[in-house]
Amino acid sequence: MASPLAVSIVKPASSPPVAVAAIAPLRCHLLPCRGVRASPLLLRSGRSRGALAVCAAQGQETSIQVPDVTKSMWQSLVVESELPVLVEFWALWCGPCKMIDPVIGKLSKDYEGKLNCYKLNTDENPDIATQFGIRSIPTMMVFKNGEKKDTVIGAVPESTLVSSIDKYVER
Repeated sequence: MASPLAVSIVKPASSPPVAVAAIAPLRCHLLPCRGVRASPLLLRSGRSRGALAVCAAQGQETSIQVPDVTKSMWQSLVVESELPVLVEFWALWCGPCKMIDPVIGKLSKDYEGKLNCYKLNTDENPDIATQFGIRSIPTMMVFKNGEKKDTVIGAVPESTLVSSIDKYVER
């Protein structure tokens, strides 16, 4: 019986995710992937055992980029917005913020024309973070008619954000 195929996702800081698969010595099949390269998987003893296949998703967007909002743009983009607004308060060093980023991107696409989505870096805009009492990130806030309506704290499932957004978005 063949050993299972072990796959993990590696994402260096400024490049797209890379799928790495350790292939057992017996034949295994991978889905087609542009940019696949294989090299021997060496044991500590120096003997070869299978191969290491790397598939780099070059040139492919992995998530939708959500625009940033800053203190100078806050009034026009959030307070004066005719649509409800979802703002993610985040920081570059925050692991959970990186986890929820693709969810916010997906929601911005799903609610296009009905909801505006922005990200506010709390390290670069501490005044606004303090104004809204941000004590933990990621924090997502829903604004309607310039007023804060709802708050969701933490890297929550998409369904939690959807139920919060749906209260303020006209379908």
